[in-house]
Amino acid sequence: MIADKKVAFYTLGCKLNFSETSTIARNFVNEGFNRVDFEDVADVYVINTCSVTDNADKRFKTIVKKALQKNEEAFLIAVGCYAQLKPEELAAVDGVDLVLGATEKFNVTSYINDLTKNDVGEVHSCEIVDADFYVGSYSIGDRTRAFLKVQDGCDYKCTYCTIPLARGISRSDTLENVLNNAKEISSKDIKEIVLTGVNIGDYGKGEFGNKKHEHTFLELVKELNKVDGIHRLRISSIEPNLLKDETIDFVSKSNSFVPHFHIPLQSGSDELLKKMKRRYLRKTYTDRVAKIKEVMPNACIGVDAIVGFPGETNELFLETYNYLNELDISYLHVFTYSERPNTEAVEMDGIVPKKVRAKRSKMLRGLSAKKRRAFYESQLGNTLTVLFENENKQGYIHGFTENYVKVKTTWHPNYVNTLHTITLTKIDDDGIVRFEFANKDAIAS
Repeated sequence: MIADKKVAFYTLGCKLNFSETSTIARNFVNEGFNRVDFEDVADVYVINTCSVTDNADKRFKTIVKKALQKNEEAFLIAVGCYAQLKPEELAAVDGVDLVLGATEKFNVTSYINDLTKNDVGEVHSCEIVDADFYVGSYSIGDRTRAFLKVQDGCDYKCTYCTIPLARGISRSDTLENVLNNAKEISSKDIKEIVLTGVNIGDYGKGEFGNKKHEHTFLELVKELNKVDGIHRLRISSIEPNLLKDETIDFVSKSNSFVPHFHIPLQSGSDELLKKMKRRYLRKTYTDRVAKIKEVMPNACIGVDAIVGFPGETNELFLETYNYLNELDISYLHVFTYSERPNTEAVEMDGIVPKKVRAKRSKMLRGLSAKKRRAFYESQLGNTLTVLFENENKQGYIHGFTENYVKVKTTWHPNYVNTLHTITLTKIDDDGIVRFEFANKDAIAS
């Protein structure tokens, strides 16, 4: 293996990708490589790709160009979902030397014999049915919080989604491994762990073809809550039909799990939810939000929504808009529908013009800003806990409260990766919240 070479990483997409990039990076370091920032000159650049939207596909070429501007002789490797779905397409991009699919990416160093650039990208990509084993991942050292992967793949057949084609069937880490990873993270003085996966509410499915759940998501949550040294545990995106009352009740009483849920909706129209083959209707979503707010009135609730799905008439879009407007939620992640090959939706009638999709996206993003502002206003005067990030942004340090209110104060290096009790006082012009320290001794001199 080639030692003393520099390697840099770039991650597109979700928290799950960040956790996997971090794991792949540790493999490189263990093989003698020195990890550097992507903005630095490196001998090897690894790009972890996403294929949820058209935009992520297009960004790949831009990132390749940036890497080659740093070092035109650099060895470029593509991994991730786009690499699994369209390996030949990525291999054809100028400058790409190696493309690895879903099962190969965790053994990336074994595919590098030397760092001589290839005339054409070399592809090693399995059939997705062969993605029948689980590789645990977590991120350390990249941020003040860690992303802990607990599950991979998906058995759902949503008509717009390529993730099952890119990541395979639903499968989970063992409870023992998850707990060991959580303990390792806590030993590194990381204050917050975010649980991540493709469909984490489906946690517990074991080896390939075994649909039986060895453990439930609630059991996972209860066991993680017992791990010493973890100040905060945050549940990332979880399907509404898999978020049970028992889990919500447990989180409401937990000292570690924070009152923040991100729950995909996709559409407020039952007609479109059926066309999307989602596994719930609007009433289930309404009930989930009501239950959370009943036991955690100050909880933050984020929502995923898709605009421009085939058959989304103006009336059906307004049904979604008005539903979300009335719902007690805190912010939206808005996705503009994009046609994905090998999905059912791409064959559907009722194509929404791209200009209309853009207009609807803008409307929902505006609603998101309004919802976030209203949520922040509802929290003014509350005493909460902030975990500060590690960046100096124009003289300010930012952080997030347990219920995901973004706050800022004057930069001080002593605050990085520390927790403080604060009282929220006002919303600044940039929409970020100011505060006072509840404990005056916490104020750095």
